[in-house]
Amino acid sequence: MSPTSAPAPGAGPGVALDWHAREAHDVLSALDAGQEGLSRAEAARRLAEHGPNALPAHPPRHPLMRLLAQFHNTLIYALMAAAVAALAVGHAVDAAVIAAVVIVNALVGFVQEGKAEQALAAQWREKLDRVDLTLPPAAQRIEDALKSSLAHMLMSRQGPILQPGTRSYNRSWIRDGAMMAEGLNRLGMAEHSADYLRWYAPYVFENGKVPCCVDARGADPVPENDSHGEFIFLAAETYRYTGDEALLRQVWPQVQKAIAYMDELRASTRTAAFQAPDQRHLYGLLPPTISHEGYSDKAAYSYWDDFWGLLGYKDAVFIAQTLGDAEAAARYAAARDQFAADIRASIVATAAHHDIDWIAGAADRGDFDATSTTIALSPAGEQDNLPPELMARTFDLYWENFQNRLTNRTGWKDYTPYEWRLVGAYVRLGQKDRALAVLDVLMADRRPEAWNGWAEVVGRDKREPRFIGDMPHAWISSDYIRSALDLFAYERDRDHALVLAAGVPQVWLDTAQGVGVKDLRTAYGALTYAYRKQGAAYVLTLGEGATPPGGYVLQWPAGEGRPERVRIDGRAAQWTDDELAIPAGARRVEMR
Repeated sequence: MSPTSAPAPGAGPGVALDWHAREAHDVLSALDAGQEGLSRAEAARRLAEHGPNALPAHPPRHPLMRLLAQFHNTLIYALMAAAVAALAVGHAVDAAVIAAVVIVNALVGFVQEGKAEQALAAQWREKLDRVDLTLPPAAQRIEDALKSSLAHMLMSRQGPILQPGTRSYNRSWIRDGAMMAEGLNRLGMAEHSADYLRWYAPYVFENGKVPCCVDARGADPVPENDSHGEFIFLAAETYRYTGDEALLRQVWPQVQKAIAYMDELRASTRTAAFQAPDQRHLYGLLPPTISHEGYSDKAAYSYWDDFWGLLGYKDAVFIAQTLGDAEAAARYAAARDQFAADIRASIVATAAHHDIDWIAGAADRGDFDATSTTIALSPAGEQDNLPPELMARTFDLYWENFQNRLTNRTGWKDYTPYEWRLVGAYVRLGQKDRALAVLDVLMADRRPEAWNGWAEVVGRDKREPRFIGDMPHAWISSDYIRSALDLFAYERDRDHALVLAAGVPQVWLDTAQGVGVKDLRTAYGALTYAYRKQGAAYVLTLGEGATPPGGYVLQWPAGEGRPERVRIDGRAAQWTDDELAIPAGARRVEMR
């Protein structure tokens, strides 16, 4: 059936439509859709009825075809011809010997190739299946893309080196590597994060400057001020998931130097000159650099740098405490608090200076970049400390722009799928519906869909020639992994609780499968749970493994009629503002 003559949903088999020749409103009417697209419930219904809009998977090669392939060789053809010739001139013994050689060679090749295929498949299954999700069929694409994204990151490695792709980027950026490492850690591959940390640490300059990237020529001296915090985050996060104190001590000197270097950078903007009215909003920030790709035209006072730098101070305190260096921990904590106060004051002053009502991407530009601002929420952990009105408006404005892009009220040509970070941000903000809506749109831009990945740049016109970076792009794969996992579990910074299923829609819970995770790695052990509706009750069962200091948290969307009768391991429990606190040792939660 040609694409132009496909029947509309609900139309009889003989009804055909020439889609390209019809008006837009006629097409929408025929498809029983609107300009806003399908509702999530209607999309789920059609998916269940018609199946996914995807090409069928290529079937594995049949063993018979693998056996026949052993004969597809010029030398084998020559041997078979020789056997036929020998037989034709009456040399039956010679013909039999040659035939036996051909057959034995084919059988040996068949067996060896089969074992190699099985071994390779088992090796990849072991890597990709360390964490499993339980999902209803309509959501299975999330786990499929999760495992593919992990494979993309692993394939992009060169030995211990993490890099964003295999084609366009033959170098390693610490920003890419640090965020990829977080995804690897959560999926049970922390050994690769440790290898990367060992490899990168020696490239830190003697003055403490962390190079933005490293390639065959060595460390790149171009200053990019997000790098220092990212390196310290990599060190701390690797320890949290591996418990390798020896490695942490090994890189402790580089961590200390990086903090000293950031101290010097901050001191350069904590001067009287920056107290002038036209400079006050820049006071105490890290100096301008081009670390943010959007600022390559001119170095900017990017809050991206500052949020990463602040996280570096936070993690330096953690590392110092872990290693028993109380003096360093106290000193770094004081610097952390000073820097945090300067950043928050700058955000407010920048909004006033530029007359904006959102958190700027860069203090000197007053621009809008919610994708960059997501870093403040995770991994920087500043959600509770940002000016609430400015933070709320930032993500409301992104949502407005996103809706305008979908409905073509705003002209656009392309975007970068770093916007996957918004899915995790909305989950953490308690805006599940927005998170899932962004997820649906970005999922539609997998190209090709069967690859389960995204190019660095996605164009509106699929056929328009353009720079796309690597495809798939391993850094974007890591953004997807972190946001996709946040749907099911994330660590809340203020109390180190694990928030469960904050991005899971109720319709998934109402299926026979429900949702669940198995051996999802956290800083407090492997998390396993199953969550679904059983009869009249919603039941959450928790496995052994994770022991988060703040326990577990289950959130119920406001206004959606939460179940009021709750029992945790048989004991009555109460909601607090649509939030249920579950002790770390609990095993079963029933809600009716």
